[in-house]
Amino acid sequence: MPVSAPTGRVSPIPVGVSMQLPHQAERGHVPPSLPARPTGLRRLTPAMLPTGRLADEFAGGDVTPGQALAAFKAAAPFLGIGPRAAQAIDWLFRFTQPQDWQPGARPIVWPSAAMMAAELGITETQTKRLNRHLAELGVVTMRDSPNGKRYGHRDRSGRIIEAYGFDLSPIAQRIEEFRALAEAGREERAAVAKLRRRASIARASLRQTWETFREQEIDLPAPLRTAAQAASRGLKALDSSQRLKPAVEALEAIAVDARRALEMALAGASREQTSISESVEMCPKGHADVPHITTTNQILYPNKDTVIALKECSRGDLPGRTAQTKPPARQERQERQDRGSSLKLTPDELVRLAPRLVPYLRHPSPSWPEIVDAADWLRHDLGVSKPLWGEACLAMGREQAAIALALVSAKPPGHFRSSPGGYFHGMVERARDGGLHLDRTIWGLRGASAHKK
Repeated sequence: MPVSAPTGRVSPIPVGVSMQLPHQAERGHVPPSLPARPTGLRRLTPAMLPTGRLADEFAGGDVTPGQALAAFKAAAPFLGIGPRAAQAIDWLFRFTQPQDWQPGARPIVWPSAAMMAAELGITETQTKRLNRHLAELGVVTMRDSPNGKRYGHRDRSGRIIEAYGFDLSPIAQRIEEFRALAEAGREERAAVAKLRRRASIARASLRQTWETFREQEIDLPAPLRTAAQAASRGLKALDSSQRLKPAVEALEAIAVDARRALEMALAGASREQTSISESVEMCPKGHADVPHITTTNQILYPNKDTVIALKECSRGDLPGRTAQTKPPARQERQERQDRGSSLKLTPDELVRLAPRLVPYLRHPSPSWPEIVDAADWLRHDLGVSKPLWGEACLAMGREQAAIALALVSAKPPGHFRSSPGGYFHGMVERARDGGLHLDRTIWGLRGASAHKK
């Protein structure tokens, strides 16, 4: 088929020429218009033809070589283009100049096969295969001279007046496609990274839950443990956010179920311990200085007043003494069981410093358990997940976790680099390492509040 130079457009097939398949030629039926032997010309493949048509539509414009190359290199990883092909394109762009991309011009470069092989560290045979691969990828098209050689000439101003070789215009034609593909690829990578962080948090929550089961000498829930191992094992093989998201959500759900199972087991142990204490009747008269015990996880972190009251009950309440004979000081201590201070901070002062707690309080003058319940509701507004809240309660204790969350809610939005939830996660990490000092933050809020007054 005749080829016009330098455009490389394929002339139409003459009318009346019959087309036969290669297997027909093997049987001796060779059409007169098709050669029976190789001619030495470049063999065209179906994948090359659209690239040639795309290059013919190039008319120049505002695209510079740097912009075209940057768009290609950003999209190359998401196009499945290997390092060697990307390196070859990068090397070819060294021979093009800005005026080659202006209207009326064409970005053609003509380095020899020997030079290309030497620069890329491959053989000339490998160079030919690589050039064909680039053409089939749709990033270059070949402009062949009548004798099959690559060469070109520029005038005194540097404009190409004749050239045969690699036509880079398909990259300019696809620049918007490359930019969109690169942006979508970056978003996908960010989504995958975020999902893998969520999976790491869920796995850490599960490890903490299993450790607490062992520390409390409670039998581990075998089905949950097996489900967690199976869900975590398959995450590494998932490389897309579409496949990874449901797997991570399933792992997070298992972590939540495991934490609930732990809470139920601890609550059951607390009820059993309370039942045993009542059967022994250490304080049969029900004295006023014995605190009311609420069945929650707070039994893991008893406050000072509770311990003192229990000691006083065990050593001073003799049979026959009534509540009316108790000293007034003990009666006052009982009234402060739910109203005491934590970190030299009362619930009322915490509400004044962190007013976002108010909508979730049942009473205007709350107790510490009510502060903890309100913080559990407030965490939704701050983007703190249930597993992270559970980790905070284990690391700090429920009251201090509630104080920490309330202090986060009192900070202005511009204080956070990422989000309030991320800031709270950092506080939990510092609490585990022993580097969290809530008292400093409390004094800072006190000073800011006094200054406003």
